[in-house]
Amino acid sequence: MALRDIVIFPDPRLREISQPVETIDEEIRTLVSDMQETMYYNEGAGLAAVQVGAHRCIFIADPVLAGGTREDPTLVYINPEILDSEGDQVGDEGCLSFPGIFVPVPRPSKVTIRAMGMDGETFEQTGEGILARAFLHETEHLNGQLLIDKVGRLKAQFIKRKLKRAADKK
Repeated sequence: MALRDIVIFPDPRLREISQPVETIDEEIRTLVSDMQETMYYNEGAGLAAVQVGAHRCIFIADPVLAGGTREDPTLVYINPEILDSEGDQVGDEGCLSFPGIFVPVPRPSKVTIRAMGMDGETFEQTGEGILARAFLHETEHLNGQLLIDKVGRLKAQFIKRKLKRAADKK
């Protein structure tokens, strides 16, 4: 396992469309392992491969989001596809690619996803609440969509200025 750098907005790599995974090989296993270490090191709840500079259709999520514990295996979703969504919720959403930024985002409260697991088998899972939010947020990353796309023009300008100030301090 290796810690990878998080790609921070406005890096244009975050807008690139991720490529589907054809087979679970050593490269994919290493990527997922590195993503796990990186997500937990940065105290994240989810992480898309694009956020560590790998344009592959993979995201992971902390098992706590699904009602599990940190000791449970990290949830891995390869080539995810949103099948259904329903309900409404608004909640603060953050993103490791937007450090220190949290904004209210309306999302469906229940989402069903189809994905491949690390065993190569396809599965479906329905998530509610924060897990539903994570399904949508991370899947959007794989399609080049970002948290900043969910806010109005003025809020987007504020976020850009805040991130620029933080980058200038480094």
